[in-house]
Amino acid sequence: MPIETIEVDDDQVARILTVREGHFQDMKAREVAPGKLTKTLSGFANGDGGELYVGIDEKDGQFTWNGFVDEEAANGHLQIFEELFPLGEGFRYEFLANERNAGLVLHVIVLRSASIRKASDGVVYLRRSAQSLPLRSEDQIRRLERDKGITTFEGETVNSPLDTITNSEISLTFMLDAFPLNEPERWMRMQRVIVSDKPTVAGLLLYSDLPQADLPKRSSVKLYRYKTADAEGRRETLDGQPFTIEGPLYNQIKDALYLTTKLVESVGKLGDTGITPISYPPETLHEIITNALIHRDYGLADDVHIRVFDNRIEIESPGRLAGHVSPQNILDERFARNGNIVRLINKFPDAPNKDVGEGLNTAFDAMKKLQLKNPEITELDHSVLVNIKHEKLASPEQMIMEYLETHAEITNRIVRELSGIGSENKVKNIFNRLMRSGQIERVPEKKGNLSAYRRVQG
Repeated sequence: MPIETIEVDDDQVARILTVREGHFQDMKAREVAPGKLTKTLSGFANGDGGELYVGIDEKDGQFTWNGFVDEEAANGHLQIFEELFPLGEGFRYEFLANERNAGLVLHVIVLRSASIRKASDGVVYLRRSAQSLPLRSEDQIRRLERDKGITTFEGETVNSPLDTITNSEISLTFMLDAFPLNEPERWMRMQRVIVSDKPTVAGLLLYSDLPQADLPKRSSVKLYRYKTADAEGRRETLDGQPFTIEGPLYNQIKDALYLTTKLVESVGKLGDTGITPISYPPETLHEIITNALIHRDYGLADDVHIRVFDNRIEIESPGRLAGHVSPQNILDERFARNGNIVRLINKFPDAPNKDVGEGLNTAFDAMKKLQLKNPEITELDHSVLVNIKHEKLASPEQMIMEYLETHAEITNRIVRELSGIGSENKVKNIFNRLMRSGQIERVPEKKGNLSAYRRVQG
């Protein structure tokens, strides 16, 4: 398949040459051996994705354009790249040309890969900051496999007696309620939570009355209250002792939600009528806490941490996002690290993940309905942090005007999506107010269901 050549203007060239090498970008001269460059591509694919520009010289911290003479001059690079990183499998190759600069720059766009990608030397690399670091130990590779969801700790067996899960209170209650004609042990073997006559991690988490006894330091929830709005909680702002929430996963989710809600109710906010309790949508807390517990990496010896601040709630879950999921696409993509846990906890009465695959969308929609800002999802080195701020969205009027700073027009549907307002008529009234104040006008040729609005043309 031929590689496309894209003409870029001088402004685009300037932007490329001012890019600094980092976690998501790398710049290399065309003389660099293709095999060496595959380390960068491996690092990007195994990490969070990134972009590589080949044909950029660097001297004293300054980048200059010095591309390939023509497409054929880059064949050596493309052959080895496509052998290891085929076009269309999360890799895109294109040449960039500019009439003022000599040669073609090879631009490689790498998406986060769901599989592990090796460089030409057979080594797996992982991008961290501006380096592609080799992963040589078995533990490092296993850690990456779990991050990508290729393997999962939930299927590991644990040297515990079978009756820890077959004769527990929760398992007997669950079986009588859900499958009254089944014997627990037979059913659990069929569900692969008993393997080689041992319970698996998933089996203990779901059906042991106290999985923390067999899975210490990796299956509890820690709940904190910090009396501050600072960026970080400190010992002097910690209110009392942290709660430790234990028990089977089904109970743990319910207890964590209940205790977090109670703790939030103790937080006051000064308003026009004095100090009033703040509140968060229960759907948001439910979905994000549920996700934190059922999708976490149980192979990491850490707990789920819930921190209640004066102006926000932080929920930190061990393990990075699995597979190809990223903070940018998490509302659209689905990938379950712990597939057995997700499937089996859904069989419990009033399952915490009843809307499988839609939980986070529900959480975001609930925030919008209360005119609160969307939760922020950040991927850290070994965990995922969700920040739920008690911070109002901009007014609908301000939101419309800010949108029109970067877009030519806006519609009723777009406003409802941005603001969470459910009524078309409410949005029409907002448009009418903005038109009366002389800030926007209708797009003349668009009427009825196609109606759109724009800034008043000067």
